[in-house]
Amino acid sequence: MKKIHNTQELIKILESERQACLSGKRLNLSATISEFNPVIDKILKPEPIQKFAAYQDFQGMIHRYQIEHQVSGLVWHSLTIEEKTLKYPVVDERLIAIPQDLAILREFKDAAIAFWQQVTEGMDLYLMVNYGKDCRQILPTEVKAIAQRTEWASLCRWEKSDFLEIVLQLGWGQPAHAAHRRGWPDAGSEYIHAVKPNRRPIC
Repeated sequence: MKKIHNTQELIKILESERQACLSGKRLNLSATISEFNPVIDKILKPEPIQKFAAYQDFQGMIHRYQIEHQVSGLVWHSLTIEEKTLKYPVVDERLIAIPQDLAILREFKDAAIAFWQQVTEGMDLYLMVNYGKDCRQILPTEVKAIAQRTEWASLCRWEKSDFLEIVLQLGWGQPAHAAHRRGWPDAGSEYIHAVKPNRRPIC
């Protein structure tokens, strides 16, 4: 019986392939910067594009493997803020979510939001707008309205000695396509940044 690679093994395989591509051991020689503007292709060096394309091709093959063999893309993260800890699932950035993963993400959405609300009480809230180039202050009721339109939630924290920013990502569709709006409208995200009063988000 053929061995099926698990999530952690696929992550290691992808990381190894990424290193091979970066070092120039793998190239997609047919990749060009612009199919429609050969002048640009002559000006810029093709090797970085060929390295990137080679990795993208391999990553696509791994994603197809995940679907064929139903290998999860989930990894578990822990976040501790003010002695409160949440363990929650995240799709690894190198992998995709299979249908079962999306179901698990939906199950954990309320817990992630509840944790975020606890640890951000009294903080100012900002919604990222204009493709993340700007932000506008919002109320907790507006966060609730956004949450009702989304399928899953993820968290991250940025902290320095005198600064704390806690980000709530509210998304829908495939997480791998949601972060940068590549999959819009089937996948996407809204980002809510919580900062101490009278501070502005830095990320």
